[in-house]
Amino acid sequence: MKRCLFVLLPVLVCITATAQKEDKVLQRKLEALVKDFRGDAGIYVRNLKTGKTASILADSIFPTASMIKVPIIIGIFNKIEKGELSYDTLLTYKDSLLYPGEDLLGSFRNGEKISLKAVLMLMITMSDNTASLWCQSLAGTGIAINAWLQENGFQHTRVNSRTPGREGNRTKYGWGQTAPREMAELVARIREGNVISPRASERIYRNMIRIYWDTEALSQIPPYIQTASKQGAVNQARSEVVLVNAPHGDYVFCVATKNQKDESWTMNNEGWVLIRKVSSLLWHYFEPDSHWKPAKGIEEWY
Repeated sequence: MKRCLFVLLPVLVCITATAQKEDKVLQRKLEALVKDFRGDAGIYVRNLKTGKTASILADSIFPTASMIKVPIIIGIFNKIEKGELSYDTLLTYKDSLLYPGEDLLGSFRNGEKISLKAVLMLMITMSDNTASLWCQSLAGTGIAINAWLQENGFQHTRVNSRTPGREGNRTKYGWGQTAPREMAELVARIREGNVISPRASERIYRNMIRIYWDTEALSQIPPYIQTASKQGAVNQARSEVVLVNAPHGDYVFCVATKNQKDESWTMNNEGWVLIRKVSSLLWHYFEPDSHWKPAKGIEEWY
């Protein structure tokens, strides 16, 4: 099979890749978790140390919701490394940028100043939608972001919102779309320093380890273990991508759902429950000597 992989050269290089080796034990465990899920669930897991994988509908397309902010931040750093933006640029907030909701940036007064690096932090760490749409525009809109994704071998991951020609995709998938394998492997490339440049990858990764929304997948991993992640949620879909810097070797996984029967916004939403179960399973599977579990009563703060 041929796969196109981006390397730190100004060209896209196609190489012949051997098939990834399936972890059959983990595969069976994941299949058992999704058996009774009321909707469609996609999962992709790769142990970065052994290369073994497990997957369910890993190449099917799912809504990203806020996970699309990972490609958006890549789009910004693509502009920075080309000299078209500066990481320290001082921006001026305008009321026309507001995306209604609970965003911190949306509480700014018209004309207030904020640096691009702070807007990027709000987009990833707080998942601020006003910041995200501002960054999407600064990155050259979905057109430029999607062009980078296409050039670097990502066939399914796309920005749909406010992107000409993708109105039909937006109706079906919302702000963005991806496949669990692609989103997980995109984050793995960031971890390995292979997105835009080593320094851009490092800066993006540092932002992704400072996530405020830590009540789903991250809640099932010890708080003293470093994780890089991004989450997303809309009524009928829940998703999260996580790369865990685990003691016995890094692993990456993405869980995405769609067509959920459960559209609730409580901690017991089936999509969020599934994400927590997958994360817990993976932590104890890859770290079998760990006896850690969430503290009693911690779910009150989810």
